[in-house]
Amino acid sequence: MNLLAADPILIGHITLGDVVFVIVKMLIIFVIGLVGTMFMVWFERKIIAGMQNRVGPNKAGPWGLLQTLADGMKLFFKEDLIPDQADRFVFKLAPYLAFVPAFLVWTVIPLGGDFRNGKNGIVRILGHDTLVQLGDPPIGILFVLAMSSIAVYGIMLAGWSSGSKYPLLGSVRASAQMVSYEAALGLSVATVLLLSGTLSTNGIVAIQNTIARWNLVATGLVPFVIFVIAATAELNRPPFDLVEAEQELVGGFNTEYSSIRFALFYLAEFMNTITMSAIIVTLFLGGPQPIAIGSHTLDIPLIPNGLEGTVWFLLKLFVFLYMYVWFRATLPRFRYDQLMDLGWKVLIPISLAWFMLLAALRVAQDEGWNRVLVGAVAFVIVAAGYLLLNAANRVSAKRRTEEGAMF
Repeated sequence: MNLLAADPILIGHITLGDVVFVIVKMLIIFVIGLVGTMFMVWFERKIIAGMQNRVGPNKAGPWGLLQTLADGMKLFFKEDLIPDQADRFVFKLAPYLAFVPAFLVWTVIPLGGDFRNGKNGIVRILGHDTLVQLGDPPIGILFVLAMSSIAVYGIMLAGWSSGSKYPLLGSVRASAQMVSYEAALGLSVATVLLLSGTLSTNGIVAIQNTIARWNLVATGLVPFVIFVIAATAELNRPPFDLVEAEQELVGGFNTEYSSIRFALFYLAEFMNTITMSAIIVTLFLGGPQPIAIGSHTLDIPLIPNGLEGTVWFLLKLFVFLYMYVWFRATLPRFRYDQLMDLGWKVLIPISLAWFMLLAALRVAQDEGWNRVLVGAVAFVIVAAGYLLLNAANRVSAKRRTEEGAMF
């Protein structure tokens, strides 16, 4: 169905009802984001407690569900402290730069919809044919990448503006970590865009109508693994939480923060975890698309088609939320040199080589060339590149050893 013909909001015939409809959608996304963040804090504390044979939150509300709300109220009414040496304006601005981008990403993520029979996620609500997302700009994925890049400014400015050395070290680490893993993350996204042929998030979801067409499968799994690793590093989540590293940097970039400003950084971490999990589901697992194997589609009983997409989206989302909690509970923290080596010497070369291999196969398909022959030539080139890179790393390591012995 042509979206321009289906939704008058998209072609400029805007009425007061259309404006109210968009505002309501925006408020719903805002509320879902806040409630989801509160749930994620409780979920992580409860799951880790279960893994470590502890009780976890169990006093505030049933099963401790209101513990996050109680903690937020406590932080809201605590005294707000600003260091004497701090840049006051930047110090106050930084928490919002970390928190707001995570919310903005949700405006372009499909949260549901009816993707059966070529409907492309369109549902009818109160007489409006609309998508279950605030907006679907033609550059949706670029917007997502831009917001994920802006978030690091909040951490960097928080450390710089605090006027203290430990927060500054934490923020410098965050910048170096972001630069190291942003390239690998971007290249893994590029493989998805190469196969999807669109930057629209709704378009990327619509094309993944069966498991065989999920980008997890279509891209050959490697970009998915790279994206998950790079996204974990971008989130500063364990085992990549060198930014906070409390044994070394007291509390990291937010050491000098208190009260509600500290709470914003705390919430931003968990909100970003949910946001990145939603991006992974959108890019690689078909988003709200129901699970389909060939022509057979799994149905969820008693759920209408308009809500079924949201249910599938939430089920897929929970898989990655649990995965990140599992990472936090089990994986030890990397050394900083290991973190840098993984980003620059492993993820970036692999992601670039895999992108070139898929691009070669795509060109062969478009031009009618022998895909097996093209794939074999591309593989030989990639293998030669790997051997050259490996040799360069060995020579570099040998020279560092010799220079160390000299001194």
